[in-house]
Amino acid sequence: MFTAPDAVTTTVQHSSERIRSVSVISTGTTQIHPQHAFGSRVPMYAWIFGSRQWTRPRPINVYAIEHVDGLVLFDTGQDRASLTDPNYFPRGLAGFLYKRLARFQIGPKETLTAQLAAAGYQPSDVRVAVLSHLHEDHIGGIPYLPNAEFVVSDLEWRELAKPAPELRGFLRAHIDRPGVRFRKIQFEATNDPTLAPFSAMFDLFGDGSLILLPTPGHTPGSISLFVRRTTGAPLLLVGDVTYEAELLEAGRIPGVGDKSGLRRVSAMVRELERRHPDLAVLPAHDPGAADRLRRTNPDDWADS
Repeated sequence: MFTAPDAVTTTVQHSSERIRSVSVISTGTTQIHPQHAFGSRVPMYAWIFGSRQWTRPRPINVYAIEHVDGLVLFDTGQDRASLTDPNYFPRGLAGFLYKRLARFQIGPKETLTAQLAAAGYQPSDVRVAVLSHLHEDHIGGIPYLPNAEFVVSDLEWRELAKPAPELRGFLRAHIDRPGVRFRKIQFEATNDPTLAPFSAMFDLFGDGSLILLPTPGHTPGSISLFVRRTTGAPLLLVGDVTYEAELLEAGRIPGVGDKSGLRRVSAMVRELERRHPDLAVLPAHDPGAADRLRRTNPDDWADS
């Protein structure tokens, strides 16, 4: 099930008036404990401290969307500085927890900036970067996107402001940086039947093409992105709601986060899939995500 993919970019081109292409860029890989990916009845801190098993490498996926109003990223990956800068992580208990949670492999050619360049983009091209949540492997590109507005849920941002965020997975020093523009969104009620069972949403550009949905569970303010395309199947970019689309279908939830929230959100995503049989669910660390995106429009895709 687990393979160690090379860093790749898979692009689906199509003729939508608003969305010109959707790409997944694999910015290195991560290894986590099996209990983290597949869930466990063992208390979280017990397996964090005690587990000696690691999954095979999983991609660190960043999704790039060419919208007519500018280039949009969904998540920004892990900063390679976390491997090269001995002062990147906090010291003490928090630093130990980060080392126990995940292992990363990110070569010089696998960074966000290198992979954007390989896909034909410059970091300065990115207009908007949506952060599914504020964990380290989703916020790593913040220092490298000078023109981007970073979109995060207001609820997630409030988690950052609470005491000791580092012990809850939020590296404040690498997020709330001087000069970085954040847009903290609040969701609006909707009765759009195409989004059911979700009853709240945020329309990123006001044109119905990129819809943010609240999917709390992994973190209290986690969000997902529903992509509507004129040509090609709809997409749902889910961050860490699940680590594999197949796990979500089987009703298995990850081992990090609020379990009741994850079960509720996972059921909502499955109901959205039922209403959109061609919907492609694309998690942040799913080894099959690139192929799944490719298959949403098999007659019109290219690798780069």
